[in-house]
Amino acid sequence: METESWKNDPEYVSIISDLLESPQIQKLGDYTQHHHSTRLKHSIAVSYESYKIAKKMNLDYRAAARGGLLHDLFYYDWRTTKFDLGTHAYIHPRVALRNAKKITDITPKEQDIILKHMWGLTLARPKYMESVIVSLVDDYSAVDEFFSPMKKKVRGLLKR
Repeated sequence: METESWKNDPEYVSIISDLLESPQIQKLGDYTQHHHSTRLKHSIAVSYESYKIAKKMNLDYRAAARGGLLHDLFYYDWRTTKFDLGTHAYIHPRVALRNAKKITDITPKEQDIILKHMWGLTLARPKYMESVIVSLVDDYSAVDEFFSPMKKKVRGLLKR
């Protein structure tokens, strides 16, 4: 996934700029996500790709962009932090929603996007197509980020 092209999309930037300027979102840059990325880069990638897909499908691309950016708004290392109430897949969407509500008003669709983005690993079925999009883009992004070093290595070998 492209990591910086979103900066050249003024409509997208205008949709998420208030969130992106908040210290709570910027703090995500301090956390590793999927071994080879930061939680901030991951969240922006999910947000932007979801925005583009929702826009092409004439859906609520604003909700997809904002929900996608907020879907992983938590501040702990999920590999080491464990909860008594359930798995990380169950807990972190609720933590993200609670944190998101502290920095902005959340629409019902954005709430569904955040809470249901782990659909597949949890039984929480998305209510909106935008929630399905963010969930699938999140899965794709996670795999892409995890394998990014291998992809770079293979590309280097193929150039020889």
